[in-house]
Amino acid sequence: MGLVNLAVIVLTALVGLVVAATGAAKVAAVPDMRSRADHLGFSARAFRMIGGLELAAAVGIALGLAWAPIGVAAAIGLVAMMVGAVVCHLRAGDRPIDAAPAIVVGAALVAVLVLRVQTA
Repeated sequence: MGLVNLAVIVLTALVGLVVAATGAAKVAAVPDMRSRADHLGFSARAFRMIGGLELAAAVGIALGLAWAPIGVAAAIGLVAMMVGAVVCHLRAGDRPIDAAPAIVVGAALVAVLVLRVQTA
């Protein structure tokens, strides 16, 4: 296993865990997530649906370690979601630092995609 493959595995695992954790918190509608949903102008139901999509994408990027096309599709979908998250934070009047988690996850996903292309 080369260094690039190891980087893909580590980044995929880290991003997958972060996305799964936040997705699960949204689906469970924990108080912090309900507060965030309200702040960003989402209903609790809509935020739960977003969490479900995040959970599905986390599974997709994990499966992508065995079958690259599903991982690439999931990563592209998550990048789009992270861009949407940043836009929602900025529209809500949040400081850019408040959107940092989405920016970092999005950047890590772009790195995974670039590394995937290099190993294809």
